[in-house]
Amino acid sequence: MPPETIRALVDAYFTQLQAMNPQAWAENFTEDALIYDPVGNPPSKPRENAEEFFSLLTLAFKDLQLSQDHVFINSNQAAVKWTMRAEGKSGKRGIAEGISVFVMRDDKIQQVSSYWDDKAMMAQIRG
Repeated sequence: MPPETIRALVDAYFTQLQAMNPQAWAENFTEDALIYDPVGNPPSKPRENAEEFFSLLTLAFKDLQLSQDHVFINSNQAAVKWTMRAEGKSGKRGIAEGISVFVMRDDKIQQVSSYWDDKAMMAQIRG
């Protein structure tokens, strides 16, 4: 898969996530895609569960900003070191860093495995 295609999919993933756009976000995935977010949690099926996932995000966050700090592409995969800055519904702000590994297939995202401390982020925004 061309690196430009991989980069475009990664960009779309983060852009649509930040924009809280479940339909556009889900279109980036294969029908059988899985997300491990964070790794250690049971996998989620983004094509089936996008609406539910985004409703949970909107319950927790008033604002969500994501930056792709470093993107490494090789073969049909990408590893992205990212930073999330968020404001919770409480008005408190939090920051988290993580790494997500993307596996692509058929010009779509097949799997995302994210490594980060979601509990620490939630503790920050809840205070």
